[in-house]
Amino acid sequence: QVQLVESGGGLVQAGGSLRLSCAASGRSFSTNAMAWFRQAPGKDREFVAAINWSGTTSYADSVKGRFTFSRDNAKNTVYLQMNSLKPEDTAVYYCAAARKLVGGSSQDDYAYWGQGTQVTVSS
Repeated sequence: QVQLVESGGGLVQAGGSLRLSCAASGRSFSTNAMAWFRQAPGKDREFVAAINWSGTTSYADSVKGRFTFSRDNAKNTVYLQMNSLKPEDTAVYYCAAARKLVGGSSQDDYAYWGQGTQVTVSS
């Protein structure tokens, strides 16, 4: 059974940093695209970042230059380093995995989802 488990969320002041982790189990995702999405209260879930099988990354404009997506295939884990956090980054962050090598910004690209981790940025 495939599981994605996020960790690393929490409360941080504006300008601070957090690193989210997403550990996958049940199968290897080393040749699959992975992504992070987030959902703020009262808003739709939105794309944050994606990484394809080769390590190429893409980011939402709102986080470009502040967030870094990386993967450790040996650990079957991906990471989202979030710097210069803003109150508008407050959301539940979800890890997602695709069944294919490359994924985009659409939720439909991803077949597996974690339960989410809360990130709260205070002003």
